[in-house]
Amino acid sequence: MRERDPERPDPSEPSRERIRQTLIERRIRDAMDEGVFDDLPHRGRRLPLEDDSMAGDWALAHRMLQNAGLAPAWIEADKAARERLAELERLIARAAWVPRSGRQRARAELSRIVADTNRAITRLNAEAPTDRQHRRPVDLTAELERFDQAADG
Repeated sequence: MRERDPERPDPSEPSRERIRQTLIERRIRDAMDEGVFDDLPHRGRRLPLEDDSMAGDWALAHRMLQNAGLAPAWIEADKAARERLAELERLIARAAWVPRSGRQRARAELSRIVADTNRAITRLNAEAPTDRQHRRPVDLTAELERFDQAADG
């Protein structure tokens, strides 16, 4: 019979790592039996994979911001611009129901919204990493014409 090398672990005895894994597995099983994991999102489904391929070297930074409930400044600026654009569209959609006496006030509100929108677009265009994310400023004259057509129409 060959003598065992004292420098090598004894295969007949469980290793510390194996004992540790067994302990962890038992604690997980106990937690599962207690229902600790029952309210987790995506239970019984595959976890959604997020594609960070477009972020390149910034993928880790974007993931950290996302986990913190934040976004890069240019994305927040784009979100603000989109909110202003949606507000503009809602005002134009309501134009037909604005009485003649309230049209001047509605046109002033439209001018304010266009100014806010263009400020948000300017910020976005300054902060966006490439010109592909840029937006064109909103033309006040064209929007006032749209409002008048919707109000008369």
